[in-house]
Amino acid sequence: MLSVPGIGPDKQDCLITRVQTEFPEARIVHRLDWDTSGLLVLARNARAHSFLSKAFAARAVNKTYVALIDAPLEPAEGLIDLPIGKDPDRRPRYRIDPEGGRPSQTRYRIAETGDAAVRVILEPITGRSHQLRVHLLARGRPIQGDSLYHPDAGRHERLMLHAMRLAFPDPEHPEAPKAVFELDAPF
Repeated sequence: MLSVPGIGPDKQDCLITRVQTEFPEARIVHRLDWDTSGLLVLARNARAHSFLSKAFAARAVNKTYVALIDAPLEPAEGLIDLPIGKDPDRRPRYRIDPEGGRPSQTRYRIAETGDAAVRVILEPITGRSHQLRVHLLARGRPIQGDSLYHPDAGRHERLMLHAMRLAFPDPEHPEAPKAVFELDAPF
């Protein structure tokens, strides 16, 4: 399901529209890629939305994702620091763009290695569109089930990428420790 309405009448049913039937002042603070599952932040009012949006912009929000890839990354833990820009020839794709791309950084660590998949934990420092997908693709490890970037995505019906943890300041008590929310991956 989309976070916000898309283009066209068939893409109007979305999370924020449904939430606003009960909480009319609710607003989306950030989005997930279309096929990504997991945690998403919504604010119940304009003041909380402003506070949380500023926290995201200031990188005061810690985001953790889990993904399945075909083979381990080397080294098993590290930082991917590659600029990302739109791919003008293959929209809606993005690509590594050393000339005009925006700085993009992702921390990663291998959590588990299995026969059919490697579970990798990803922490985006920046928040670019398709950042995790493009960074792993650039390292030769596309996310399983990614029909947009993975040439052999057929063994999964969905993208194996999940927003599993969010930690952010509380709009009501900004001086308090960050609020932490976790949700296990459905894979």
